[in-house]
Amino acid sequence: MSLTDVKQKKDAPTEVQLFHNSLDKFLGKDMKGWTDLCDEGVVAEFPFAPEGSPSRIEGRAALYEYLKNYPSFIDVRKIPTVKTYATDDKNVVVAEWSVSGKVISNGNPYDMSYATFVTYRDGLIVNYREYWNPMAFIAAMNGTRFDVA
Repeated sequence: MSLTDVKQKKDAPTEVQLFHNSLDKFLGKDMKGWTDLCDEGVVAEFPFAPEGSPSRIEGRAALYEYLKNYPSFIDVRKIPTVKTYATDDKNVVVAEWSVSGKVISNGNPYDMSYATFVTYRDGLIVNYREYWNPMAFIAAMNGTRFDVA
């Protein structure tokens, strides 16, 4: 490894910094920017997705198609809590975080807590697994889905 490679690696953001950057994109309602932080072959998993919603999405383009309308349904206004945890694998970020906002169509408050496991390779998300409460989501949305037009 050359001295330039060492310096570039030293100056590269950590995986925790990359995760915080992804939250900034999410809060900024930049779903394209968020998915651009993902590898082309990213796998996103939502094990607690409500019935009829995907629990696994493969590929950056498919993930963008899934997320692109999210900001027109849910107005996330702040991310009041973020806590990250160290792991044995420096490429993995485990985080608990929450959002606060409102559902645009009905004015319901939208307050959700998440547990997220993110794996990075070469600075890009290769696996994103997110746990959240589908009952709270369904109640806030009054049964509306953001992933279908």
